[in-house]
Amino acid sequence: MNTTTIETKTALDGAVNPDVREAPLSSAQITDYDHRQTVGRITADNPKMACREVNVYYSEKHALRQVSLDIGANEVIAFIGPSGCGKSTFLRCLNRMNDTIVSCRITGHIQLDQDNIYDKSIDVVQLRARVGMVFQKPNPFPKSIYENVAYGPRIHGMINGKAELDELVYASLERAGLIKEVEKRMDEPGTSLSGGQQQRLCIARAIAVNPEVILMDEPCSALDPIATAKIEELIDELRENYTIVIVTHSMQQAARVSQRTAYFHLGDLIEVGETDQIFTNPRHKLTEDYITGRFG
Repeated sequence: MNTTTIETKTALDGAVNPDVREAPLSSAQITDYDHRQTVGRITADNPKMACREVNVYYSEKHALRQVSLDIGANEVIAFIGPSGCGKSTFLRCLNRMNDTIVSCRITGHIQLDQDNIYDKSIDVVQLRARVGMVFQKPNPFPKSIYENVAYGPRIHGMINGKAELDELVYASLERAGLIKEVEKRMDEPGTSLSGGQQQRLCIARAIAVNPEVILMDEPCSALDPIATAKIEELIDELRENYTIVIVTHSMQQAARVSQRTAYFHLGDLIEVGETDQIFTNPRHKLTEDYITGRFG
């Protein structure tokens, strides 16, 4: 039996730590670090998603502690930090992918627009259409290129007739920057494409159901530099129509594609801020140590 639960609150509380520190914390301050005292501004001027005091437990392991963060509309926000720090765990909370883990328990509040996504009335299938996911390894369905993109609109009842479906499939592939490469190969298997093309196909599949938010979990980690550059260009273009959250181990990638960056460490959200500020003038010593390569 799936034991994933969430304890919700009736209202969002605002910033967890209104006291913004101007300099990195000292070693003594780090030792006494309060999980709720994320450095920087956790709020966004135009939030698409709002998360407050989110905790994640895997059985007895407390994997994510008191994370509060807004995700702004039409922004790219990057989650960075060492392996096992909780960034992918938090990402998976945003469309309830952690529901599939039997030992997972979640507390806190996560809101998409005005909807508490863990409310019992929420249809998880519809939620994942609104908050799409692109995984680390490209995972096209064992279907044709056309059917990969058509699958979501079909199951969600979004189309009326073949002509409308054709238009949607071609438009999604065009938005994903793939149509010129596949328009004469639509009946070929999605798995026949190169790795970078497969990842763009997965992005086309995600946007075909007209999501509001796109989650990307290290989408370029398995790709070569040329394919990575194409995905990064695509992310910048998609920001006009979508809110994007990307988990990446590449600080260079975070600097290139995001407007805000959040740094996680051992289950805590340590610091969040404008990307330029995070990489040039981090306020917390843990962030500074990670950015400068002292650990990671």
